[in-house]
Amino acid sequence: MELDLTEEQRQLVDAFAGLFSKQAGSEQVRAAEPLGFDKALWDQLLEMGVLAMGIAEADGGWGATPLDLALIAEQVGRFAAPVPFVETVAAARLLARLGAGELLGAALDGQKLITLALHPVLDGRAALVPAGAVATDVIALRLDEQRGSDLVLVPAEGVRTVVENLGSMPVADIAVGDDVTVIASGDAALAAYDAALTDVEFLTAAALVGMGARSLEVALEYVKERKAWGTPIGAFQSVAHRLADAHTGIEGARLLTYEAAWAQTDEVSRASELAAFAFGFASEAAREATYRALHYHGGYGFMNEYDLQLYWRRARGWAGVHLEPKLAYARGERFRLARLDGARTSGES
Repeated sequence: MELDLTEEQRQLVDAFAGLFSKQAGSEQVRAAEPLGFDKALWDQLLEMGVLAMGIAEADGGWGATPLDLALIAEQVGRFAAPVPFVETVAAARLLARLGAGELLGAALDGQKLITLALHPVLDGRAALVPAGAVATDVIALRLDEQRGSDLVLVPAEGVRTVVENLGSMPVADIAVGDDVTVIASGDAALAAYDAALTDVEFLTAAALVGMGARSLEVALEYVKERKAWGTPIGAFQSVAHRLADAHTGIEGARLLTYEAAWAQTDEVSRASELAAFAFGFASEAAREATYRALHYHGGYGFMNEYDLQLYWRRARGWAGVHLEPKLAYARGERFRLARLDGARTSGES
């Protein structure tokens, strides 16, 4: 496994970091609240081909690797950029897997903003859909004892209820009725949906890594300047050791996330389990990092005027629309046990 970045990947990181530093500073992030969507920035990303990057060239995309996408997601998190990167990339890749060329083309050229519901439809509703408040269409999994499993495309206009949330995300509940287009059914639908959730997990993990890393950088700058009894508070072991622990967690999450992204193409049998584990671990690491960063700012950290609260809220909200860490670990465990059971069965035969 080779996780060192290539020169092209470093240039990719620099390009998106440069864009976000100019177009997604804290002022722009605040201006996009409470909805959490900057359409001008999103249109700029579309012009850069941010959705096309994750699609194979044979399907009309650019053929970027999953690790390339994770590097972009990390920068999205680092700047708390108010754009629906993760969910729309996952939706686009799902459409590509299913050969839904017309819908994919509409998403890639910006005619439609298609997002993905992260939970199956329950009682006629897809709950807490990321980007559901701004999407034109939502892909949802509908489970029915009589009709079976269907992946359906739901026009979002007129059937959404915007949900206020801690992370200032464009989240909405979507009513799912009969005005839908079935894009896949049966086992194909379930497999495509699981693959899309795997994309959501390793990309969200990458965004959380960027968020946690930036929070610790802000904290480090502060504890070197803030003094108590004439000494920078960063010199006190109770502060330094906790920040070091949080940094270790973020670096571990980064390594696991990069491995999960790498496995999407190089060790496919472990791709889903690694993505789920990366999501769970990065969620915990980002929560701890943002908590420590905010805590060591004292009362300042809780003030809206300080940027740390932007990260603290999003470290919880961005992951919370999908799974709590313990549920992500359980999902990864299921994939791992299924893989091991399959290997054992194959060996016995």
